[in-house]
Amino acid sequence: MAVASALAVGKSNVVQEANVDGRRMALYPRRQDWETARQQAGLASSSHDDMHAGEIETSLLLRLCPELVRDGYHNADHLTERPDLLILGMRGYTDSGVIGQPSLATASKGKVVLDRLTTSLAASLAVLRNEAQPLTQRDA
Repeated sequence: MAVASALAVGKSNVVQEANVDGRRMALYPRRQDWETARQQAGLASSSHDDMHAGEIETSLLLRLCPELVRDGYHNADHLTERPDLLILGMRGYTDSGVIGQPSLATASKGKVVLDRLTTSLAASLAVLRNEAQPLTQRDA
């Protein structure tokens, strides 16, 4: 049981440990990067409901590789609670692979999400390279 909980927080701990003696690694995108991108793009779905092949992922694909988006995505919405996801996996909750609302997706939303993530990645890299102060120091 402890292994599963350790894995859930393990990625951020690895990054923190790697940076003890200096900035060497970043974990990206952070939850706040996704949330800011969602808000700026005007996504209607929440990050909880939009788990896989939903509004955000389909919007990104419509922008970047529209030929990969399957016909019928406008009618593929599937929302469900998934209390035992870590035990049952996606197949326990969806036959199609969709958990979200791809019907809400647009290429223009995908563009805004991508632009926002690109901007926040550049800011994270600047901090990693010591070219900018971390947010806690800039805001103080």
